[in-house]
Amino acid sequence: MSRPARSSSGDSPAVAVVGGGAVGVTAAADLAARGASVTLYERGDLGAGSSGRAAGVLYDAYAEDVDAALAARAMERFRAIDRSLPGFEFTPCPYVIAVRDGDPDADAVPAMVDRMRSHGRDVSLVTPDALGDRFPVATDDLAVAAVAEGAGWCDPASYVAAMGRRARREGVAVETETAVSLTGDAAELRIEADGGSGAETREFDAVVVAAGAHTADVLADVGVAVPVVPYRVQALTTGVAYDGPMVYDASAGVYLRPRPTGLLAGDGTEPVAADPDDYERGGDDWFVDSVTETLRERVDAVSGGELNSERAWAGLCTATPDGDPLVGPVGRAGSLFVAAGWQGHGFMRAPAVGEHVAEGVLASLDGTDADSESPWIDPFDPDRFDGGEAFEITEGMSVEGRIGEKR
Repeated sequence: MSRPARSSSGDSPAVAVVGGGAVGVTAAADLAARGASVTLYERGDLGAGSSGRAAGVLYDAYAEDVDAALAARAMERFRAIDRSLPGFEFTPCPYVIAVRDGDPDADAVPAMVDRMRSHGRDVSLVTPDALGDRFPVATDDLAVAAVAEGAGWCDPASYVAAMGRRARREGVAVETETAVSLTGDAAELRIEADGGSGAETREFDAVVVAAGAHTADVLADVGVAVPVVPYRVQALTTGVAYDGPMVYDASAGVYLRPRPTGLLAGDGTEPVAADPDDYERGGDDWFVDSVTETLRERVDAVSGGELNSERAWAGLCTATPDGDPLVGPVGRAGSLFVAAGWQGHGFMRAPAVGEHVAEGVLASLDGTDADSESPWIDPFDPDRFDGGEAFEITEGMSVEGRIGEKR
């Protein structure tokens, strides 16, 4: 069966969002709040993919101007959502970047902090002794550390659920357990959706693909290639009591944060492409052993003691050749858009990116970007790549990545 999705009045553009993770559900809600007629398609349940397996670490400590601006807006919205959407809670918590003795990245930390501060971020350079005096973390092996005060954490699943409820209140038609494929050309972009009761084809004015690890596959349906490659990352939880800050041990490549009943820690990046439909969802023994050792070294409460993992799991992040996401029109400007390639930082920027996508899509549809400055972020332009680039997957959270002169 085929039917149009466009409004009969022509005043309300019909927009499909493919992907019910944090970015997709935020974009859908924000599009609807701005007057679009929105259908959100998710192949499983909302947040069932990478967003539901995210760590929930939130901070605005970025050195690059674009990243800092997005992070500031994301944090502003996380705090506002905490006040306005029942079921979601943002917990303020300092974020520590720690670099060990002998790590060459230690020399780069002061410049990193200076650049973060130049963007108005509340970040300070601290000595290991001062860090140990303030927080219950071991610092004897550290060369330098930085503390970002304007950070916090949350439960990612609760964000997606709360934003999903908001999307429905705004009028978004949420189609879960619905597989989709794109068809058509620039003039008639269509989605064939199968929710189990037979395929239905609908025509839209615009389609936003925010399908995470499945983004490249969805876009391939209409011959659009994007260099967005999924890779596996891991995390674990333990019941050890901890009331300290979030910490990123840059030398070990491990982060940790408090949770209501203990600790969450992770990274465990596997720098190889993963099959989004067939990857190991449990945590590996090597990862559990490695992170457990780092926690013993870094957290006073478990130093030298017993530390048992309650649960270890894996999720997927997405990489691009330069570590920046693809956000904006792709393939057929004005009708097809992509938002993917977060390099592990997608959830923490979702409130800002979803808003940006909503505003950019509507501006593109009404021709604003044709007559004036583009509403999109130039460094995230999908057209900067051909789509067939081969590249190495690298760690998304690193001191080098925070200070790199990419823009």
